[in-house]
Amino acid sequence: MAEEAKPSADGPATEQAGEQEQSIDPWSVSGGADGKIDYNKLLEQFGCSKLTEELVARVERLTGKPAHPFLKRGIFFAHRDLEEILDCYEKGVPFYLYTGRGPSSEALHLGHLVPFMFTKYLQDAFNVPLVIQLTDDEKSLWRGLDIDEARRLARENAKDIIACGFDVAKTFIFSDFEFVGGAFYRNIIRIQRCVTMNQVRGIFGFTPEDNIGKIAFPAVQAAPSFPDCFPHMFGTRKDVRCLIPCAIDQDPYFRMTRDVAPRIGHLKPALIESKFFPALQGESGKMSASDTTSAIFVNDTPAQIKEKITKYAFSGGGATLEEHRSRGANLAVDVPWKYLNFFMEDDVKLAKIGEEYGSGRMLTGEIKKELTTVLTDLVSRHQRARAQVTEDVVDAFMAVRPMHVL
Repeated sequence: MAEEAKPSADGPATEQAGEQEQSIDPWSVSGGADGKIDYNKLLEQFGCSKLTEELVARVERLTGKPAHPFLKRGIFFAHRDLEEILDCYEKGVPFYLYTGRGPSSEALHLGHLVPFMFTKYLQDAFNVPLVIQLTDDEKSLWRGLDIDEARRLARENAKDIIACGFDVAKTFIFSDFEFVGGAFYRNIIRIQRCVTMNQVRGIFGFTPEDNIGKIAFPAVQAAPSFPDCFPHMFGTRKDVRCLIPCAIDQDPYFRMTRDVAPRIGHLKPALIESKFFPALQGESGKMSASDTTSAIFVNDTPAQIKEKITKYAFSGGGATLEEHRSRGANLAVDVPWKYLNFFMEDDVKLAKIGEEYGSGRMLTGEIKKELTTVLTDLVSRHQRARAQVTEDVVDAFMAVRPMHVL
């Protein structure tokens, strides 16, 4: 999901890296010549701030809760105006969370779960309301999905999102096809009037061959940043700040939003942004819902999880046993190690695995076995929770109803 940053007139973020440029936009991610994403360079290009240990410690101090592993391990690593959100919280000034999902597959993969797991932590830690946008319209425009199929996938994806444990009393999930109108649509038009064709082409890289729906869509993703889009939650208030947890590829949307906000009488949304969750085959960008071998999905069986990790998870271990024992594993490229950093909760055990595997005392097969255990448990718990999400439960989260959230 993205300010007055450098690339607003220069197109999507790119970096010359040997013969291949690093390229990041909301729809595609590719690394430099070595396939890796240079996150420090991305911070400079997008104009984001680095999420410091001091800020993480402040979150812990204000909430009275331990920081989420995603914070402690630098997975959520960048932000815009997080200090101001924490100032609001400290003074008792309300804020709300906004995140989203573009429903293009039957089930989420683990990379899709990351922002929702973190948003669940934020909702619990700060005890704040949350809006979740399902951009079924976007997937119809970009992927050519039939409108009814996009609507169906939105509800299916909502079940996986609800299974993360959100509080129905404080959470509103909406589909663009079903909800956009009224105050929400009026804000869309206000945003669209402030953004020229040259600006939207510069920010998103649109071409004359793109359909006009794509060119108009950024305002739809921007609008939920403004509280009066949700009169059943916030009435006509404009003084409720918004914090958006998302992956950093969504930043261009909210650079635009932050530029527009003061021009239409709104506060700028704040962001807290994550690194990408790598494909099983290695750090070449994001996992893909269209390539089932690149990702582990939340509806995979234990056998499928084991097979995918065993066959496809890129190893940084030595080419031979002798080489591995003498040199150890390259943790910078090893996918099982990266996945454990996302999903193994035990910091002490994780550090021990890193030490053992990095030194060559632990073998590739052993770390893959550890990962299989962790992910099988995670997916099994998710599937049990999702089984409890009925159509009535989905309706309850998506109902436009009076919500006394402030």
